[in-house]
Amino acid sequence: MAEIDPSQITGVVLAGGRGSRMGGIDKGLQPYRGMPLALHTLLRLAPQVGEVMINANRNLAAYESFGVPVWPDADSEFGGPLSGFLVGLERAETPFVVTVPCDTPDFPADLVERLTAALAAEDADLAMARAPDAGRPEAGPQPQPVFCLLRASLLESLVRYTQAGGRKIDLWTAQHRCAMVDFGDAAAFFNANTQAELRELEQARPAGPRP
Repeated sequence: MAEIDPSQITGVVLAGGRGSRMGGIDKGLQPYRGMPLALHTLLRLAPQVGEVMINANRNLAAYESFGVPVWPDADSEFGGPLSGFLVGLERAETPFVVTVPCDTPDFPADLVERLTAALAAEDADLAMARAPDAGRPEAGPQPQPVFCLLRASLLESLVRYTQAGGRKIDLWTAQHRCAMVDFGDAAAFFNANTQAELRELEQARPAGPRP
């Protein structure tokens, strides 16, 4: 398969969750290094892709102020990450979509480059990051399913799966050829699910020049 150019990829920042472990607040809008968490994620992703959008289900005007399209889930059930995948595949006008969660702002600056290389090399349907868990190093590299590069042609499959009640990412991705890409930096995939974790993240990685 030919090399995939970044212009062929739409990036989707997943900010549509309930934020239940943060007390129900909108996680993507929590301050982090002086700006909303989701905006950090957006700025990290934008140089790696051709187009960017945000999947959010509340406070849409706040997300729209970031200057990119904002799309809510098709329903109001907070269906989880696969609902965000579905939004990206439905709305993107590129042959590939890559997803990243809003709560992991320090993901690798070469994430998309490495995912696209693996997908092309293996002629896969999708490519997924894998990284060690800082809290369980003995477990070895773990899949990071919300860091996922998808062919736009997977839309029909995902629609069928979700309409049948499917919600689990791993059960859906298992139906397709998936290239796994190993990243060695566990801290790069540290996600802030609580206010305490958000403070820990800010203290662990001091602000510096963005790549």
